[in-house]
Formats: sequence, C-alpha cells, structure tokens
Amino acid sequence: MNKKQKIYNKLLELVKEENVKVDEMLKDHLYTKLGGKADFFITPTSYEEIQNVVKLSNEDNIPFTLLGNGSNLIIKDGGIRGIVINLKHLDTIYSEGNTVVAQSGARIIDASRYALDKNLSGLEFACGIPGTVGGALYMNAGAYGGEIKDVLDYAFVVDKQGNLVKRLAAELDLDYRTSNISANGDIVVEATFHLKPANYEDIKEVMDDLTYKRESKQPLEYPSCGSVFKRPPGYFAGKLIQDSDLQGTNIGGAEVSKKHAGFIINKDNATTSDYISLIEHVQKTVKEKFGVDLEREVRIIGDDKD
Repeated sequence: MNKKQKIYNKLLELVKEENVKVDEMLKDHLYTKLGGKADFFITPTSYEEIQNVVKLSNEDNIPFTLLGNGSNLIIKDGGIRGIVINLKHLDTIYSEGNTVVAQSGARIIDASRYALDKNLSGLEFACGIPGTVGGALYMNAGAYGGEIKDVLDYAFVVDKQGNLVKRLAAELDLDYRTSNISANGDIVVEATFHLKPANYEDIKEVMDDLTYKRESKQPLEYPSCGSVFKRPPGYFAGKLIQDSDLQGTNIGGAEVSKKHAGFIINKDNATTSDYISLIEHVQKTVKEKFGVDLEREVRIIGDDKD
C-alpha cells in the first residue's frame, strides 16, 4: 500500500467518505477559476472532525491548507500538496440578543443579510464582500468604511495542536487586511459579532446603496480574486494603475479590468502563471512611474507546475 492510500484510509476513519476527495481540482473552488489539484480535499461537518484532521496532520507530518470560498486567493497551477480543508458545510448563522453568531463556512454576505432580517446594524459594510466568515476574520475584511474588527466580539478556533479555543477579538491583532490567525496556525470555526438594534428600512437602504456601488463599479461578470492590492498610504491602488495606462493590459488570458483598475480578471482561460505575471507587471510599472510599492491583498499559495 502506497503512502497516499494509507493517508486516505486514515482520513476515512475521521471524516465521511463523501467528504474526502482525492486529486480534487481546486480551480472549481476559486473565484478566479485557477489552480491545480489538491492531494486530499476534506469538507468536515463538525468541529471535532477538524480537530481530528489537524491532529492527524501533526502526527503523520502531512501539510494542510485551509481554503475558504477562494474569493481572495490564487492557487498555483501545480496545486497543493497534502490536505486541503474546506469548511463549506459549517455555515450555520443564528442570533442571541444583539449578537449574530456565524460558523466560518458561512458567507459574510449571508451574515450581513441575516443581521438585516433581525433588525441589527453593524454588518452593512459586508453586504458585498464575497468571502466566508472565516476568511473575513483571517484578513480583517472591510469595505466602505467598515471592517471586521469594528464588530467582532470573539471567535472559536481550532489551534495548531487541534484544540478548540476561544479567542477574543483583541487577541487576533486585527489590522488593515491582516490578523495573526495564519501566523498562529489557527483555523477559525465560529465568530460572534456584537451589533446594534436599528430600523430594518434604514439598514436596508445602506445595504442597497453599497450593493449598487459594488455592482456598478466592479467587473463581477468575470472570474477574479477581487481587489488585488492593498491601499498604499496616501494613494488609491486603482487610481495609480489607471494613471499608469494599464487598464486593458493582458498577459495570456489575464487582464487588468477596464471597469475597475484594481481588479485583474480571468478573461480567457488564464493560467495562474498569467495572473501572477500580470500582477508583477502592474507592480513594476507603478513603481517605475510613481515610486509606489503596491502590496498584494490577494494571497498566492501552492506549487508551480512541473
């Protein structure tokens, strides 16, 4: 029996067979529609299953990667070795008084809509953010003047030893598009948001306005990873890219959006290599023209193709 078969058999002892896939194409799980295969693709249905998979990866020295819904992520064409964990089955959202509790596999958009239905204000900014709750915490997602750290009370995580631990918001070092979740090796499984009672129509008016702004300005008709670059101090990334005459520039099937310069779209069957090359070209051009370093907001992970 080869090593891969042994790992597969061990995983079947921890997770239901229908939730363990071998050589799963990751492009099917990303907004960019890019990326190679995962050796093992796991979709746990409980916190205990996550804990057990983490413990197995520690015991057998198997690398594991957490994948949300792939809205702010680029995976290389060679895919990812070891175990990829996706928490799409953990998507429950409920409320307790003025708090909304959401499991990490739920979309942050859905948490925002749920809050609206409960007449709770504070998550309106998230009504157009395509990521999961876990991903939103991971990068302290934000839009239109709001961000996760404004409303997060605490989270439950599975730590790198496989323990279920409560982390207060203040312990996560939430800052502009960053946190310490990755550095600590934590897997967010649940988040609690503290919100304020408000009038349904007032909340809805704000969300409708933000949704219109997003849909009218962003190239949502094409696969993309969303906003590629962080906002440089004193500048706007999109404006720098636009003023560098880069809109419409393409490498392979990847193109700098003509609708919003801060987006790179998969216009015509791009490879991850196309995408990364175009990101680097944009960074180099903006640096040459304006002396500004554009830092990526999007994460790039995985192996290069042989």
